[in-house]
Amino acid sequence: MITLRTEREIDLLRKANHLVAEVLCELADMVRPGVTTGAMDARAHEMIVKAGCKPAFLGYQKYPKSTCISVEEVIIHGIPGDRVLKAGELVSIDVGVIHKGYVGDAAITVPCGKVDEDRRRLMETTDRALAAGIAAARAGNYLCDISRAVQTTCEAEGFSVVRAFVGHGVGTKMHDEPQVPNFDTGARGPLLRPGMVLALEPMVNTGTYEVKVLKDGWTAVTADGKPSAHFEHSIVVREGGAEVLSATSKRRWGGLKSA
Repeated sequence: MITLRTEREIDLLRKANHLVAEVLCELADMVRPGVTTGAMDARAHEMIVKAGCKPAFLGYQKYPKSTCISVEEVIIHGIPGDRVLKAGELVSIDVGVIHKGYVGDAAITVPCGKVDEDRRRLMETTDRALAAGIAAARAGNYLCDISRAVQTTCEAEGFSVVRAFVGHGVGTKMHDEPQVPNFDTGARGPLLRPGMVLALEPMVNTGTYEVKVLKDGWTAVTADGKPSAHFEHSIVVREGGAEVLSATSKRRWGGLKSA
């Protein structure tokens, strides 16, 4: 069952996502050679707790950290720790926050120093794919319109869209109905209606879309070891187009330009 959120609920979701955006901007500024993913996670945890909120990821199905930080071939669910960032790597940062029972969720991929042309194109294409998905998320369209927009954008540039993981509804639970594939499944899916809140999150690979999950049960990597990128926004469907709840004026990211 897909829940249509009231304006009161949307305001709480907006506040949760505003904090997510602030944390993402802070962590993006930390990305440089020599920094550990564990230090980034510690800073995120500090910011979230100081704001009177809870890290949505910490303890979720026994996940051990407050963020997911996925480097290079890691697609999603990279567990922060003692990994030291190196120049030329792509770093995907995923943050979730619980504010008064409502969940904010967003992600961004940033370069560590200067990256090569292939990585730059991958990052920019994934960013544009999210923007295309957001543009399709308007009342009267169908879920497949979002999926098709993301897939078309990525494959036109020669990249592949991950099938094993998808976007999702979000509200009082981190993962709610509906699932939002980043590829055309052949099904139309539900009609998009005002008040539907979705986390759109293209996960895009340089090579194959196939994935492997490591022995820790969380870390998902590309099957061929090639780089991946991940962008995510939480949005609410409106009559005239989607409202991006996790937008920020501090930095251009996730298909948006700074205000």
